[in-house]
Amino acid sequence: MARLKNKVGLITGAGSGIGAECARLMAREGAAVALTDLDADAVARVASEITSDGGRAISLAQDVVVEAQWESVLAQTREAFGEVSILVNNAGIAPNGEHVEEMDFEEWRHVIAVDLDSVFLGCKHGVRAMKTHGGSIINVSSIMGIVGNPGSGSYNAAKGGVRLLTKVVALECAQNGYAIRVNSIHPGYIKTPLVTDGVVSIAAREGEQTPEEVLEMITLRHPIGRMGQASEIANAVLFLASDEASFVTGTELVVDGGYTAQ
Repeated sequence: MARLKNKVGLITGAGSGIGAECARLMAREGAAVALTDLDADAVARVASEITSDGGRAISLAQDVVVEAQWESVLAQTREAFGEVSILVNNAGIAPNGEHVEEMDFEEWRHVIAVDLDSVFLGCKHGVRAMKTHGGSIINVSSIMGIVGNPGSGSYNAAKGGVRLLTKVVALECAQNGYAIRVNSIHPGYIKTPLVTDGVVSIAAREGEQTPEEVLEMITLRHPIGRMGQASEIANAVLFLASDEASFVTGTELVVDGGYTAQ
């Protein structure tokens, strides 16, 4: 099947983890994809893998908190493949595990910038790029945009902001008559470098547990009995990107193995 035939996708944070899996799957389903990441080498490797498998892909270095770079990557994607019709705002960083009373203000601002401000910029320029022809914007939030977690204040605030920003942009697009659907994805803990880094940070902060023990504790919080795979989030993104989700906008798709059902 080619569920994304004739579509053009832009995926941020595509050098590894969820972003890389989204790019691979979207390409297999017929989309031409532009992959961006702060790590130019990593994203180039993923794009090369896609083209080697017969897909259409380009890689672009991008700092998602620099507005001018959003204009640049959209222009380069348009030049390579045509108008963007799918945007996956996936780039993000993990918190360092500090409680609010201990957190440095600059650390707070850094997490908010990467995890929330970048989604604002993506939505702003994504809507401008798609409003004449329509499309789908998918913002990768988290279960931490729904429930709180000690030591994750900045991350919770950012991901909660992504959740509600998504709804606002969806309503604004509908109000303006733009054929743009805007939705958020809320993964549970997924086996990616982002989670691994977070686990190591928590273990280092607490000082009484090894990373392996922290990982086991996190795993047990999922009623399904395991952590998720990046490919499982990519499948959910694919649905929202495809025409199968033509009546889905302003909603949140939770993919968390039952974590938030408890």
